Amino acid sequence: MVDVAPLPSRRKLVGQPLLYAISVFASLGVFLFGYDQGVMSGIITGPYFKQFFNNPGPIEVGTMVAVLELGALATSIAAGRVGDIIGRKGTLFTGAIVFTIGGAIQTFTTGYYVMIVGRVVSGCGVGLLSTIVPIYQSEISPPDHRGALACMEFTCNVFGYATSVWVDYFSSFIESDLSWRIPLFLQCVIGSILAAGSLVIPESPRWLIDTDRDVAGMSIIVDLHGGDPDNIIAQAEFQEIKDKVIYERELGEGRSYAVMWKKYKRRVLLAMSSQAFAQLNGINVIGYYAPSVFEEAGWLGRDAVLMTGINAIIYTLSTLPPWYLVDRWGRRVILLSGAVIMGIALGLTGWWMYVDIPATPNAVVICVIVYNAAFGYSWGPIPWLYPPEIMPLTFRSKGVSISTATNWAFNFIVGETTPYLQEAITWRLYPMHGFYCACSFILVYFLYPETKGVPLEEMDAVFGEEERLDYESERASLMSNARSPSVRSGSRVTERGWVSRLLYRNDRSTYQPIGEGDE
Repeated sequence: MVDVAPLPSRRKLVGQPLLYAISVFASLGVFLFGYDQGVMSGIITGPYFKQFFNNPGPIEVGTMVAVLELGALATSIAAGRVGDIIGRKGTLFTGAIVFTIGGAIQTFTTGYYVMIVGRVVSGCGVGLLSTIVPIYQSEISPPDHRGALACMEFTCNVFGYATSVWVDYFSSFIESDLSWRIPLFLQCVIGSILAAGSLVIPESPRWLIDTDRDVAGMSIIVDLHGGDPDNIIAQAEFQEIKDKVIYERELGEGRSYAVMWKKYKRRVLLAMSSQAFAQLNGINVIGYYAPSVFEEAGWLGRDAVLMTGINAIIYTLSTLPPWYLVDRWGRRVILLSGAVIMGIALGLTGWWMYVDIPATPNAVVICVIVYNAAFGYSWGPIPWLYPPEIMPLTFRSKGVSISTATNWAFNFIVGETTPYLQEAITWRLYPMHGFYCACSFILVYFLYPETKGVPLEEMDAVFGEEERLDYESERASLMSNARSPSVRSGSRVTERGWVSRLLYRNDRSTYQPIGEGDE
């Protein structure tokens, strides 16, 4: 029973308006990540950039682009510990400040090595932001909106990428070094806005309760549920989180990385694999080097950046359908279908470059656009949603930090090797990443359980790792929605058709939400 009186709310926004406002603002963190991914793709082909850095070769360009991932890799590992100590909000503020400093170093660089330092510093900020934003988002979201809000977050990431490409394009008309310094300076502006805003958004209620700040945690839960302290849904959600915290503490197993690996090895490996294949499936071949890809296909100079900008708009639009589909179709269907389309598009990209006929430039543009649209709908958003929702509260920050570090490690490998591979194996690079798409399909089909609609505190039942705990589930935040007849307590699970059995082969067939009579 809840015996914690929440503090009087001073927020003007409560309920869903507050939830969406927090989500949009926190998504500035991933907007920065996307902007930084795309900003280098346009400026590295510019004449003033090449002149300033004395016409850098493919290794120098690859290092300049990919070294950001080394900074991100280091801080994404540390973010697990940092997020548990200073909270989600404090980590968000720190990441924004570090990123802004890195952007300033890049903007006012005096040479190649200063640019490298700036990229590393920005990477440190990106590592903190890319780890903590998905955690924060998952911890404030109700289960029936969790997938959609995470996909909205990824849309902001891609919108950041698209913005950087068009900023690069219009800046390319400037006949001076400002053509590449201005796009880099905008990183500082956006980072400063995020840092200021992170001071006013609420802390994650789950982190507050986990650190015994029950009154503050309860107050935020009440605000997220409309501002009424007597709201039974808010009270039930608080009690469920508190019970889970107490249960984890009573186990007395500690919270080290070693304990997490021993107890949740399968979940950690699945989280890591989702992020690894998001990179191996080839997105950064296009994201970081799209103008180079188009130049290789026959589009030259500013036209290559223009084609990248058009591609970025379609890429952004492709991230909108998952807002609706992810909490209806589920995670598995989206990942499986995306892997198929991406693999075919990459294979055809390589084939058109191999035959090298007059139609090749236009055909490659079409293939790249189809590929990016498929990625934006599937392997773009889901790997950022999946890790924080499958990890338990006590290890969520550490688990997501490991999965995000995996993202940055493979991000660095792809970013560093792509310029060399484009010259060494030319068109074969694209079918190679198409092969990884096939591997990701197999992995998801056989090993990934469906998590659609599952409350965070009931994820143990999905993985079958423990007996279900005898407490109310996060269903409290779902009480206003009707449950599907196939999972309603006491009802019989309906027979599924062959298509459903194929796509949901590893679906949570034994999972049912804790019902009212199960308490």
